[in-house]
Amino acid sequence: MLNVEMLSTGDEVLHGQIVDTNAAWLADFFFNQGLPLTRRNTVGDNLDSLIAVLRERSQHADVLIVNGGLGPTSDDLSALAAAKAKGEALVLHEAWLTQMEKFFSERGRVMAPSNRKQAEIPASAELVDNPVGTACGFAVQLNRCLMFFTPGVPSEFKVMVEQEILPRLRARFTLPEPPVCLRLTTFGRSESDLAQSLASLPLPEGVVMGYRSSMPIIELKLTGPAAQREAMEALWPEVKRVAGESMIFEGTAGLPAQLTQRLRERQLSLTLSEQFTAGLVALQLARADAPLLASEVLPSQSETLVQTARWAAGLRSRHLAGLALAVAGLEEEHLNFALATPEGTHALQVKFNTNRHGLAVRQEVCAMMALNMLRRWLNGQDIASDHGWINVVDALVLN
Repeated sequence: MLNVEMLSTGDEVLHGQIVDTNAAWLADFFFNQGLPLTRRNTVGDNLDSLIAVLRERSQHADVLIVNGGLGPTSDDLSALAAAKAKGEALVLHEAWLTQMEKFFSERGRVMAPSNRKQAEIPASAELVDNPVGTACGFAVQLNRCLMFFTPGVPSEFKVMVEQEILPRLRARFTLPEPPVCLRLTTFGRSESDLAQSLASLPLPEGVVMGYRSSMPIIELKLTGPAAQREAMEALWPEVKRVAGESMIFEGTAGLPAQLTQRLRERQLSLTLSEQFTAGLVALQLARADAPLLASEVLPSQSETLVQTARWAAGLRSRHLAGLALAVAGLEEEHLNFALATPEGTHALQVKFNTNRHGLAVRQEVCAMMALNMLRRWLNGQDIASDHGWINVVDALVLN
């Protein structure tokens, strides 16, 4: 098995001042290409530390993706560290310098002298093109390890990995067939409850059941080698049966995208009114290009469940919308939801433990609750049925 590692660089990454989204993206992308990462390391902007970790990993990894440190400033040290680790000098890549000058001139800008540094790579390095930025990547062989050096800008990094690095790896190595990963996401059941219910499931050889908890959802993943696809697909209906009504979507597209598809299939528009969720429901649906007619964010106010239901019904009528969804304000741990439909308005009151989670998490839970109400209605399910650990204390329907 190919030993593929990643090294993230930069004090801002090491000290937690920014989230390393590049590492998460690469791990997922390579996994789906049959190249699961075996190790991830992070090192700050220190030349000696960079040289040391490059030399160390060159004795263990077959491939190392180094991310960051190719900019024009004094703390961008990756190219120099690579050259010193190999015992060679940096050289100016004239063709890339010309490319950089063209990049700036086409945008009506003059290239600063400091940018010349971005065209300096180790003497033995192979240039790796950056189609969307000024920092060229490069590849070097150090001991057993083929190392690729990439810029930290996510848009540049992703393009280079997909268009430049992956083709080189496929040309040089025999890559395994990508694994099979079947996924579904649940809402309203705990990780321990799901795990206990699935513990007795007989798994094919080499197949594992995984759980990813990210409040307020739990993702179930059945992962295994491509040779076990048929056995995994035969087992998958049982996983879905255990998930039951807590399953809110299958695959990776996400609930807002799937709701958007259902709304468009049924030619339904939606109007939103939010208090406690402060526009979070609208944001998620808008990003999925849902057919929203209008959305509003109102200050929290005291409402009975009947008042919330009537507000949603009135909202639907005023905007001539197919559906209207309302989230009221939080009052003494109680929160009202209402969904106005052509057949009537469904309303739920839910009790939350306000001391267990912070505001942001509670808003995420409530936004998911609202989206799940919409999902259940679109699927012809009872909106007021069991919601797991979410405590529904009252429900009504206004015709």
